[in-house]
Amino acid sequence: MTLSLALNLVAANQVLANSQGHNIRRANSQDLLQISAIENLTSAYPCSNKQLQDCIDKTFVLIEDNAIIGFAVIVTVENQAELHNIAIVPQGQGKGFGSLFLKALVAALPATVDQFYLEVRVSNYRAIRLYQRMGFIKIAERKDYYRNGLGREDAVVMARTSG
Repeated sequence: MTLSLALNLVAANQVLANSQGHNIRRANSQDLLQISAIENLTSAYPCSNKQLQDCIDKTFVLIEDNAIIGFAVIVTVENQAELHNIAIVPQGQGKGFGSLFLKALVAALPATVDQFYLEVRVSNYRAIRLYQRMGFIKIAERKDYYRNGLGREDAVVMARTSG
């Protein structure tokens, strides 16, 4: 079993070719402070630095004019991939960067990947709409999956198949 197939970053960056000043690369440990800052700015319950460090080899960053403006954690196993996290700096939200980043990441998936999964807070309507536009469909819900200020909230599990 192949635990982590390489994403095709050439294909990802071809998607970004018309977007001046943007590219995607694999994250490294020197990026951890910037990734952590984005995580803390965009999540009410952010991952710890240890958690972010533990998945740095599965993390990709979106660069704009030599600055990290987003990151994504993707795990691939055999013919499946799962988006564990994706975030764009707050000042970049609502400008199409999340869509552009996700589109590039989908293009970068190995050809053997035919199922791409993610989960999202049921209250995250903007993200759900983005994922639906990208061809993801709801396949399940996970009850009380995420913490929130009132206790817990459900997760929507979504999937996208290639083809």
